[in-house]
Amino acid sequence: MTLHTLAVVGTGLIGTSVALAASRHRVTVYLSDRDESALHTAAARGAGRPEPPPHPVDLAVLAVPPSQIAPVLAREQARGLARSYTDVASVKARPEREILATAPDPSSYVGGHPMAGRERSGPLAARAELFRDRPWVLTPTRFTTKPAFERAVGLIALCGGIPRVMRARAHDDAVALTSHAPHLLASLMAARLRDGPVPASRLAGQGLRDVTRIARGDSRLWGDIVESNAGAVADVLTRLQEELAGVVAALYDLAEPDGCGGPGPETRGKSRHTLVDLLERGIAGVGELSEDRAEGHDR
Repeated sequence: MTLHTLAVVGTGLIGTSVALAASRHRVTVYLSDRDESALHTAAARGAGRPEPPPHPVDLAVLAVPPSQIAPVLAREQARGLARSYTDVASVKARPEREILATAPDPSSYVGGHPMAGRERSGPLAARAELFRDRPWVLTPTRFTTKPAFERAVGLIALCGGIPRVMRARAHDDAVALTSHAPHLLASLMAARLRDGPVPASRLAGQGLRDVTRIARGDSRLWGDIVESNAGAVADVLTRLQEELAGVVAALYDLAEPDGCGGPGPETRGKSRHTLVDLLERGIAGVGELSEDRAEGHDR
């Protein structure tokens, strides 16, 4: 479905990137944000007009944290902002439950999540090509109308993304593993640098920088994201914790000197196997990733 007008509520990295992509296709875009500085920065970059639309737009994109999707949708539907609505939050099940319970018109809404981002945030980091060839998940409910779904698909086409349809819960379980838990692990590793030996940061190479890069993400936004998907993230971390405990035990075995009451050859052999097995499974897991990954994933 062709889009002629668009409203973007929230002018951070993702919202501004959506607006820039749509504006390139001559879609008239209206911007709003409680942060006047972010709003006018996005407008100055050519993302759209920093004003309310005179008439309902074809589609409104809610680029706000997961906890704000339902209340913002209810507010904008009450105002008559758009004919249809979608969002770009990286958690879908909790907002969906809240929307079905509180939205004036759940049928005009379809959940969305573009699987792209950067470790930088804000409108200055936005790029029109951010979503090109990236998966963009849609999570329609049983109430979502065909026009609402088709307008969301039209937006994905404008942005150069690849539409994928999923159930909200399946989406959240997947991103807990591929995005949310990794962000917390990156933060844990980066936080250790504050408590490590003084020279440690001076010796850091590209490996550490790769592991910790995404820890730069906005802490308030990421706190909202992880809280909104807390159960699924906790499940992933619990499995990692169990496996990490085995690796730690193996390392302590290998750290003990030979003889003098240390572990025997059989125990050392098992510990070496535990360590090498993890490394090999890690290599295999990396092989499952596509080579054309996004620069980062901030939501």
